[in-house]
Amino acid sequence: MAAKSRILVVDDEDTICEVLKLNLEIAGYDVDTANSAESAMKMQLTDYDLFIIDVMMGEMNGFDFASKIRASEPLRDIPIIICTAKDSEEDLLDGFSRGIDDYVKKPFSIRELVVRIKSVLRRAKAGGDEEAVSLSCGTLSLDADKKSCTIDGEEVSLTKKEFEILRLFLQNKGRIFSREEILSKVWEDDVLVIDRTIDVNINRLRKKLKQYGNNIITKLGYGYGFKD
Repeated sequence: MAAKSRILVVDDEDTICEVLKLNLEIAGYDVDTANSAESAMKMQLTDYDLFIIDVMMGEMNGFDFASKIRASEPLRDIPIIICTAKDSEEDLLDGFSRGIDDYVKKPFSIRELVVRIKSVLRRAKAGGDEEAVSLSCGTLSLDADKKSCTIDGEEVSLTKKEFEILRLFLQNKGRIFSREEILSKVWEDDVLVIDRTIDVNINRLRKKLKQYGNNIITKLGYGYGFKD
């Protein structure tokens, strides 16, 4: 029997912590709670598989707490879901630039949150295996260890960002990523990246992939993905 994923909920409202703990335990997770980022930082954070963090808290808000998590080597790969009543593009870009993996807007349904938790944990598991496998589509091959890309056995020269975008797509064939999601996965260490920068990299990657360029699809109003 597989071990339950452990989740830490950080929110300064006792009622929300209690409701989330009860419902997420019913959904099959082990759940602990903390009423502030400061108190959470005193816990053994490496014990958790996922953090669910409220944005508007006391002295340290959720975004700042996320930044501290990402700055810690033992914690930097543990996924983060932010709960926020703030949903402006500027706020969300700020969150994704700090390394959050997903967000839910308050008020949210437990069903929606559980779906997002499952998705984030699944992506995190795939990401943990990414260095151990080669990714491919037809004669297009990506070697995660050598950081190389080949088509028909011939090397394709990719920048680091192009390589990371392609790796993200090949790991999640058929899934559409929003620009914000691509930003959080590929540009997580950069302070400011605009949508146009992502579009330019996608277009350049398409050209370099030649016959496989058409496998990168655009879903208008949603984002980009890769099809077999």
